[in-house]
Amino acid sequence: MSREKRSFAQEVCVKSAGKAMQMTNMLWPGCRVGVAASGGVDSFVLLKTLKIRQGIVPFRFEMMALHLNPGFDDQSHAALLPWLAEHGIPAHVEVTTHGPDAHSEKNLRRSACFRCAWLRRKRLFELCAQYKLTHLALGHNAEDLVETFFMNLCRNGRVDGMSMNEPFFNGQLQLIRPLMLVEKKYIRQAARQWGLPVWANDCPSAGRTARSDMAQTLEHLYAVTKDGRRCVLNGLTRWQLEKSSSAARQDAPEDE
Repeated sequence: MSREKRSFAQEVCVKSAGKAMQMTNMLWPGCRVGVAASGGVDSFVLLKTLKIRQGIVPFRFEMMALHLNPGFDDQSHAALLPWLAEHGIPAHVEVTTHGPDAHSEKNLRRSACFRCAWLRRKRLFELCAQYKLTHLALGHNAEDLVETFFMNLCRNGRVDGMSMNEPFFNGQLQLIRPLMLVEKKYIRQAARQWGLPVWANDCPSAGRTARSDMAQTLEHLYAVTKDGRRCVLNGLTRWQLEKSSSAARQDAPEDE
């Protein structure tokens, strides 16, 4: 069977994910990867990219989609199920009340986004344990890394980003971010070219978060020089890749 011909943007996603995987030792033979599938463009491209990489890596690994409907529209994920079936990807899909609860009087101490994200992450960890998954893959991209870096710096005084391969629960689960070297523009282009059935975010807080505020602020930084965006993205992704690669080498078992 001939290989699917891929566009430049699609190749960027597939090859950049492969680079991140190889340099940070993300996967190993027989691992079981749960993919957090929100239905947004990043997670859909992550699903497609990992499915392609299943046929590229020289060993077998399994993948499973994990979708937690936040509860604003219990039918919003309808397009996900036939797509997963078509691609032979098993899934766990459930409708939660995380979104409405986070925006209600039940949540008095934290922002709605913080509470919703905390509930979602907690449930994803539970599902990884339930299905005996070794990895949880998230769809964070290069812009997410930059925004997180500057949020940590400006809000907490920390020089920190987002690891590409991070152990949790004493190494029982690896949290991985295969698309962190990929710019959002390529992810959007690849999603359109693959015809992925992405649906809109129906959260009432969408576009009004601390992260979206930081994204707007960074546009001013990018405008300082002609190549500002490229330099910031390339510099921080390279720094994070080197940091994650170094951590992976330290955690790798020594040859006997």
